[in-house]
Amino acid sequence: MNKPNDLILPHGGYRKLRSFVVSLAAYDGTVIFCSRFIDKRSRTNDQMVQAARSGVQNIAEGSLASGTSKKTELKLTSVARASLGELIRDYEDYLRQNDLSIWDKNSPRVLAMRGRLSGKIKKPKKPSDRSDKSDLSESLENSEFFDEPLLSALRALKTTSAEVSANILLCLTHQATFLLARQMERLEKDFVEKGGFTERLYSYRKEHRGAGKVKEEETDYKPSDESDLSDWSEGLYQSDLSEF
Repeated sequence: MNKPNDLILPHGGYRKLRSFVVSLAAYDGTVIFCSRFIDKRSRTNDQMVQAARSGVQNIAEGSLASGTSKKTELKLTSVARASLGELIRDYEDYLRQNDLSIWDKNSPRVLAMRGRLSGKIKKPKKPSDRSDKSDLSESLENSEFFDEPLLSALRALKTTSAEVSANILLCLTHQATFLLARQMERLEKDFVEKGGFTERLYSYRKEHRGAGKVKEEETDYKPSDESDLSDWSEGLYQSDLSEF
């Protein structure tokens, strides 16, 4: 297990990051949206899916690189946020070009959606709706990452209209970019306060070189006279070097 003063710090825990999970939901949702509403042969289809994928992959790559380079982690997290920003523009363009509404971020339905996706607003239970409950249980068992609100959003994307689907994905992607912005602030603070791998490597080498020097001084052989040295040398050549 890594310790705070180890040369290689703990890294690769991106699966536990909320930014990664929400970005992954936006990626999966984008695949669903494009398969339903964007011509598969169009360049837009490919660009939207690639932008969503880039957001997810760069978060993961940055997390994996963080053990030796906080600078790389910060850079790749920024790339992830930029890719998702591009995806936001694609959804806004789709809605505008198809004469569909971009829901206002402060409208009641968007506020409710944001609260729902963040887990702050719980969905009312419907005991009579057994089919939904069964489907949800099956989805949760088969999902490695998503909680109930994200699973519900992904299910809705399979049946809702283009306008509703695009606005759901806008909400998801905005949440992902918000989380990544906060993540970048924390990474910047950590880098300033704790330094990067180069500083840690210098301190690590200095510490271990110092320890080695002390050990060498303590164990340095100092023969008391020439006869002792002669005996030691003779024994060395006769025994230790005979194997070579």
